[in-house]
Amino acid sequence: MIQLQTRPSDIRYIAIEGVIGAGKTTLAKMITERLQAKLVLEKFEENPFLAKFYEDPEHYAFQTQIFFLLSRYKQQQELFQGDLFHEFLVSDYIFDKDKIFAYLTLQDDELKLYESLITTIEKNIPTPDLVVYLQSSADRLMTNIKKRGRSFEENMSEEYIKDLNEAYNYFFFRYKSAPLLIINSTEIDFVNEPEDFEDLLTQILRKDKAPVEYYNPKTKGKS
Repeated sequence: MIQLQTRPSDIRYIAIEGVIGAGKTTLAKMITERLQAKLVLEKFEENPFLAKFYEDPEHYAFQTQIFFLLSRYKQQQELFQGDLFHEFLVSDYIFDKDKIFAYLTLQDDELKLYESLITTIEKNIPTPDLVVYLQSSADRLMTNIKKRGRSFEENMSEEYIKDLNEAYNYFFFRYKSAPLLIINSTEIDFVNEPEDFEDLLTQILRKDKAPVEYYNPKTKGKS
């Protein structure tokens, strides 16, 4: 993948990741406001197959996946366009995560077609300077999903969220494409607790991080 141009030791392009309900979009917006950054949000609401997928995953997985893949690709290509007004770029997803859903939901023959397509286009995707993975429990994720009450998520099963959570953990514990900060977000509330948000922001912008770190805000422990 292609690295966006940055000044030495600076973190310019920050990508927030996490399972549905982890709070990645909310955190991305909060960081954007603080840093006066350019915000890039995944346009999930534009996918016409998403609601049908949650109702009948077996029949609508492939259409949903390909729509997301091409939509994310188009949006990521726009990141190459120069922005003279923002020092920072914050996104609520990484292009690589598309594979998590593909391997979880697609059939073998569908995967072959998907892999041939993504192999061709992923070479032209910019790589974040830092990926922040909001790790959470399945119970916390389900609570957050129900609380926000999105109509197209009403048919989302708890089993699907558990499987997706395991798939995300598997993916990010082996992720090496960019510097990674894994945050245990199960017990924190960065929306309503200013101290939690300030703590997270400090960790995200700290320049002396290792290539992969795990941060537990509850115990202030990191590795």
